[in-house]
Amino acid sequence: PPLSFYPSLTRFICAELTRGYFLEHNEAKYTERRERVYTCMRIPKELEKLMIFGFFLCVDAFLYVFTLLPLRVLLALLRLLTLPCCGFSGSRLLQPAQVCDMLKGLILVLSFSMMHYVDYSMMYHLIRGQSVIKLYIIYNMLEVADRLFSSFGQDILDALYWTATEPKERKRDSIGVIPHFFMAVFYVFLHAILIMVQASTLNVAFNSHNKSLLTIMMSNNFVEIKGSVFKKFEKNNLFQMSNSDIKERFTSYVLLLIVCLRNMEQFSWNPDHLWVLFPDVFMVVTSEVAVDIIKHAFITKFNDITADVYSEYRASLAFDLVSSRQKNACTDYSDSVARRMGFIPLPLAVLLIRVVMSSVKVQGALSYTCVFLFYLGLVTLKVLNSIVLLGKSCVYVKRANMEDKLFERPSTAPSSSAKSPSKADQAGCPTPSGEAQTTLPLHSLPILEPVTEIQKLINFKLAQAASELKHRTPKKDLLEIDRFTICGNRID
Repeated sequence: PPLSFYPSLTRFICAELTRGYFLEHNEAKYTERRERVYTCMRIPKELEKLMIFGFFLCVDAFLYVFTLLPLRVLLALLRLLTLPCCGFSGSRLLQPAQVCDMLKGLILVLSFSMMHYVDYSMMYHLIRGQSVIKLYIIYNMLEVADRLFSSFGQDILDALYWTATEPKERKRDSIGVIPHFFMAVFYVFLHAILIMVQASTLNVAFNSHNKSLLTIMMSNNFVEIKGSVFKKFEKNNLFQMSNSDIKERFTSYVLLLIVCLRNMEQFSWNPDHLWVLFPDVFMVVTSEVAVDIIKHAFITKFNDITADVYSEYRASLAFDLVSSRQKNACTDYSDSVARRMGFIPLPLAVLLIRVVMSSVKVQGALSYTCVFLFYLGLVTLKVLNSIVLLGKSCVYVKRANMEDKLFERPSTAPSSSAKSPSKADQAGCPTPSGEAQTTLPLHSLPILEPVTEIQKLINFKLAQAASELKHRTPKKDLLEIDRFTICGNRID
């Protein structure tokens, strides 16, 4: 090579070794990247705050079935028995809330009596005889079926409650309650059997020798990350996913409780066996928490959602609790939790009562005294949990400046308004800032002279943008989102 090549190579190497650059020239980009890192680091704390608050909301709704609901049913029965003595005055035998309580009590009693004909031990050995791959497929199918049942189940119960309490002009109109009631009983029974099969499958995984089935089932949680992280999410979609995760976490804890009860019964309630179950329980709980944190961290990162959004979600859940304590509340709190999270406590309560009564033998006066003291403990826990939740909810609602919404009446817009929009709606749609944004109809756009192809393209784009703006629906508020979506469709 020529001699001039060596100085050039030397200068190039020196330039590469001493070359500098200034990050402040692109300050906005690197500041945004740093904020994303800080957001990912804040996600576990903010998410767990929401999860813990939602978990205790589910605990409150679940304990209500065992503690206050029987007392409310007894009060309703007492009212029915004392009506002939006190004289009937008024248009209703029972208040709407008392009618709903009576229906819930009857559904629980009938579903529990039907569950007596289902043999848990036979189901366990039937599942244990299947292969590992078949059980893995069955468990995935059961998870999907549980979501579908939860999605449709509350609609069945709501239809029953409204049919039983709506104003009726004739007494024969009350006959429509009967098919709705049997449909609700049939739903609760089927959903309880579905959860029993889930618990049996998890019990088989715990008792397998090589733990391969349990490992496969836990790895299935990480497959959930792949199915959700790389999708487009808006704030409302993330709220529904968060509610779904709260419900799934609480349900998994109840399933673990059922598995532990069944295993402790088989080993004659030996306390040493708890330490044998502890590693598997810890692995299940840890995998649930880890999957939720990783999933939410990357969803917020990819969709530019801040960690403060979880405070808004927590305030929305708190608003449900506070509004259900109002005198003019339109629903019971346990039902509002079911609509918001998809968590229906009745099937899970039926199964838990069935497992506890088959696992714990109650004989003698001392045993019944212990059961009564345990019931008093549950009532105390329910009352304390409700007081703490109500106090925390008031704080969260006040921080979110949502106090004014507590005194607003729910808008009951007729269905015809959706078909024939008002003139104000046709003139413009409200923007998030509150200003009206006028939209021109497609036929009133000015037709430009097609001098060039560029002008034709501009006309087409203007018409397309105006058409999309005309048919766009306003974004839903978080308080209007109830129940999680199964398919994860985008909510505008």
